[in-house]
Amino acid sequence: MSLSPFPPAPLFTDLALGPEGGIAYWLTTSDGVRIRAAVWPAGDSGTVLLFSGRTEYVEKYGMAAGDLRARGYATVVFDWRGQGLADRLLPDPLIGHVGQFQEYQRDIQAVLAMVDRLDLPRPLYLLSHSMGGAIALRALANGIAVKAAVFSAPMWGIAMAAVLRPFASVITQIAKGLGQDQRRTPGTTKDCYVLANDFVGNVLTKDPEMWAYMKRQVTEQPGLQLAGPSLAWLNTALTERHALSLLPAPAYPVLTALGTAEKLVDTAAVRQRMADWPGARLEIFDNAEHETMMELPAHRNRFYDLAAELFGQHR
Repeated sequence: MSLSPFPPAPLFTDLALGPEGGIAYWLTTSDGVRIRAAVWPAGDSGTVLLFSGRTEYVEKYGMAAGDLRARGYATVVFDWRGQGLADRLLPDPLIGHVGQFQEYQRDIQAVLAMVDRLDLPRPLYLLSHSMGGAIALRALANGIAVKAAVFSAPMWGIAMAAVLRPFASVITQIAKGLGQDQRRTPGTTKDCYVLANDFVGNVLTKDPEMWAYMKRQVTEQPGLQLAGPSLAWLNTALTERHALSLLPAPAYPVLTALGTAEKLVDTAAVRQRMADWPGARLEIFDNAEHETMMELPAHRNRFYDLAAELFGQHR
């Protein structure tokens, strides 16, 4: 890999527990937002672009980078605007916020430019989780230059009681009209989820070791913490969900993982999208919670094996 033209950024390697050689950079998007990208560069089979979920940050996927390297892939993970060490967008840094979902595509463009400048191994593949899955679907529709894509619990819909769904958009629109849409969405946590909750009863993972891994990261580096989203985030997320539901399936090989204990994304929307996607494959993980890549070892190993199998079929 050539000498980097990008400013170095912090990477908490003792918390990430990733493979050797990881390095982070500051990137600036086309609209002037500073984001952080981490690269674990070794990989003879290509590079995986990992799109994380809401509240997440690069260190959370250090172990994932190790699992991918063991299967021959380099990994790029980055902090979306408004989270991790990227620029926070509101005076209260714990409120997750973005003006429009399309802004996340600018983060992707900055990362792709970095990948080109660093001459990372080709081909490129896409792996995404939760909110990252919604952003990834839009990127595929935009023609992102990857060979195949894997989704983990993609946020193609947000789980909420059916009776509340018609009111969510109305409430967020009213808040916008009143200039109150930068407030945290009522009913969401005002603290980081893994610090505000116990392992027992959590909706992320059945693995106590992975729970402890996530908790240690945000405890020792409080700047990584993020709490509930703003009403503006919810409004634009709902708008993007509807827009994505109207898109034809992009012409990419795709695999999606979904746990039977999933409680955060709308599983019906995921199943419908996969049923309408020619050649796409839906893999069900029995008794798995929301985060397949943070689940029990058997689930994690199966997930990475399936991802590597798909990637290997599309060089």
